[in-house]
Amino acid sequence: MNFGNRREFLAMGAAAAAGSVSAQALGKTVPKAAKGAKNMIIVNALGGLENPNLALTQPQSDNPVAMDSVGLDDRTIADARAAGLTAVNVTLGYVGGPQEPYEETIRTIAMWDDVLRSRPNDLLRVEKADDIQRAKSENRIGVIYGFQNGAMVGSDPSRVATFAGLGVRVIQLTYNPRNQLGDGSMVKENKGLTDLGRQVVAELNKHRMMVDLSHSGQNTCLDAARVSKAPISINHTGCRALCDLPRNKTDEELKLVADKGGFVGIYFMPFLKADSHPHAEDVVAHIDHAVNVCGEDCVGIGTDGDVTAIDDMNLYRSFIEKQIADRARQGLGATGETPDTYPFVIDLRGPDQFRKLEGLLKAKGYSEARIEKIMGKNFLRYAKEIWG
Repeated sequence: MNFGNRREFLAMGAAAAAGSVSAQALGKTVPKAAKGAKNMIIVNALGGLENPNLALTQPQSDNPVAMDSVGLDDRTIADARAAGLTAVNVTLGYVGGPQEPYEETIRTIAMWDDVLRSRPNDLLRVEKADDIQRAKSENRIGVIYGFQNGAMVGSDPSRVATFAGLGVRVIQLTYNPRNQLGDGSMVKENKGLTDLGRQVVAELNKHRMMVDLSHSGQNTCLDAARVSKAPISINHTGCRALCDLPRNKTDEELKLVADKGGFVGIYFMPFLKADSHPHAEDVVAHIDHAVNVCGEDCVGIGTDGDVTAIDDMNLYRSFIEKQIADRARQGLGATGETPDTYPFVIDLRGPDQFRKLEGLLKAKGYSEARIEKIMGKNFLRYAKEIWG
């Protein structure tokens, strides 16, 4: 998860009050989408759909219940359209912190339902693969409801059916720590899936929901890929062969997921490079390695970030430094997060990020057809298999 975004900031009990500010009011010139971006299906397998600047400029509260918005405003929509974004898997529900997981999750689903109802011309909830194509044809942004922790399932696998009925389409089994379903990426014991975790995977298969292993430990991921009757996904990760950090996946994990027809999304995160300060060329290197391991039909992008860029980096530095310290204190952080870490790639952000990536992949020798797969068609292929 993008540890700089509002959802996780809320989960740590320091949410920002929501506001609404347009790109014009901020004096921003929203770039027009390039021809390629307009014509291409672009799916962010895990990302944000919010204006992160709101958390920096609005009064903050220590009461997470006081936050009644997801941080989405007119600028968010304008930037997403300018970027050519077709659909994005957004994080709802409990990630970590003091809230009761099930109650917090139901509350945030209701918040997003309200947002979608308030912007019917801008947003479309994605429940089937065809909804992604519909969003493209109707010039709307497809919103995929997803979780980044299975804690809200509790000890009751039947809750999966409840979440499916509420429109949730993706459940990540663990975050970085251990939960009742299995070990996360930061758990040294690396024990894998629990018996309850296997039951939950079976329920996710039954209700045609994506089983996401992005933050899992290695054995949790391998176990899930083996026991799942449907292909699984790793919606946002990097390649451990290029950067040996726990949040990245081994070639064994990547290959097993791909061999079973799954999907792997590469993120724009600090874990792509040992010094925690990656650049666009590092994103390309990880995509290229994943394609070499998985094949060109299973790799995409899951940026783990927003389209709208930070306006005041000086103000943001103090904000993110505190947040990283909070994550470490609560056991939510990951190796590679440092006080000067950004949850994005510094030269691959804002509404131009997808166009720039497209250009870099072309320079790498990737064909237009392969680039289209990576930018969205591979996720669409996977979604059709899981969701129908």
